[in-house]
Amino acid sequence: MKSTGTTGTNAVDWEARVDFDRLRSERLARLKAELEISSMGALLAFDFSNIRYMTSTHIGTWAMDKLIRFSLLTRNTDPISWDFGSAAKHHQLYNPWLDRTTAEMDADPSAPHEGATRPRLEGGARAGISTLRGAFTPDAEIADKVAAKIKRELEKFGVADQPLGVDVIELPVLFALQKLGIEVVDGQQVFMEARRIKTHDEIRLLTQAASMVDAAYEELYRFLRPGVRENEAVGLVAKTLYDLGSEYVEGVNAISGERCSPHPHVFSDRLIRPGDPAFFDILHSFNGYRTCYYRTFAVGSASNAQNDAYARAREYMDRAIALVKPGATTADIVSVWPTAQEFGFADEEAAFALQYGHGVGLSIWEKPIFSRLVSLEHPEELKEGMVFALETYWPSKDGWGAARIEEEVVVTATGCEVITKFPAEELLVAGQRYYSVGGVLGHARDSQSHLNTTWGRGEA
Repeated sequence: MKSTGTTGTNAVDWEARVDFDRLRSERLARLKAELEISSMGALLAFDFSNIRYMTSTHIGTWAMDKLIRFSLLTRNTDPISWDFGSAAKHHQLYNPWLDRTTAEMDADPSAPHEGATRPRLEGGARAGISTLRGAFTPDAEIADKVAAKIKRELEKFGVADQPLGVDVIELPVLFALQKLGIEVVDGQQVFMEARRIKTHDEIRLLTQAASMVDAAYEELYRFLRPGVRENEAVGLVAKTLYDLGSEYVEGVNAISGERCSPHPHVFSDRLIRPGDPAFFDILHSFNGYRTCYYRTFAVGSASNAQNDAYARAREYMDRAIALVKPGATTADIVSVWPTAQEFGFADEEAAFALQYGHGVGLSIWEKPIFSRLVSLEHPEELKEGMVFALETYWPSKDGWGAARIEEEVVVTATGCEVITKFPAEELLVAGQRYYSVGGVLGHARDSQSHLNTTWGRGEA
């Protein structure tokens, strides 16, 4: 099956689905390759997405903001992961790939070869804990203990004299590493380059995640009506996704009415009214792989201004997608989008993330980035296997609302494929149930009722 095909979410014996062994090995191989061509001797990760990419371990989303765990990859060993006690014990029992290695210096010399792999001299899942964002008292010297663990491995595997690339780090840990004579450098780009091109299985997981949001939008479209609050819509979407097997509903951006312009990026308890625009961004994770997926609706009816705004946002989207293919650049894409000044902002920094694009993978925002802020002067080439989201925005001319559209795109050998499939080619009207004496009330009408008559418009 092609990468963008979908299946059930469970493993079965009668159909090839996501191959998680292959997923783990291919991700690690990409990271090792990027480390090999860098100037660094090792990579140290505190970011949960990078740890997952490196080690294929996961302890839940509750700890994502705690910088509690860390993982190391050297040129001469497979990954080592440190976690608090019970998590480390779980990894030892259920993550056998952490106890095998293809690296000679990492292997148990007395263990027999199993093809290219053999048991490690020391297991890759170990007890250890970082500073909990400063919650530990400095007197406990936790940062020093982290640094000592890292230095031991760097010396053991012969890379202590080479720079250590780190993705994100707390200052006490940084200072502790430097105190031990370790040269710490920016390792974030090594991770980002490894993650830039998605494997077959990664694309399958990203497509599956998008298909779950398709279903959430179907439920949301049926539910939307005047009298519904934004937070109720958020609750419905979250329940739908968790029922379908989502690992984590990261956020549901629910915006309606006059809140659509300017875009506040956070839902409220606002009551949706007849004729309101409403747009949503649904972000969740399936086996670690994210979505970023906007759709815009009109509730009850749509004004001409709303429809015009939507048509404008759709045009910018379609012109951009038409250019996506291997060899094109992010500059090519953003060149067909409007400047910040054209839709009411002083400059591109002020308008950032409205006409925008970004890679999607284990994180929401990965390489490549599409924005007039950076892409015209620093273009990035599009390559087969990239997966990214393109998002466009346009305010309505009446100053009341706006349109927001986002599509997730996979770059193929000859062009691209859109994997976000809930209908978006025209503005959809949700909650339409009004009947007049003349029949169904028109879907295209102004919520200011007098403007729907010639007398009210002063044209009679």
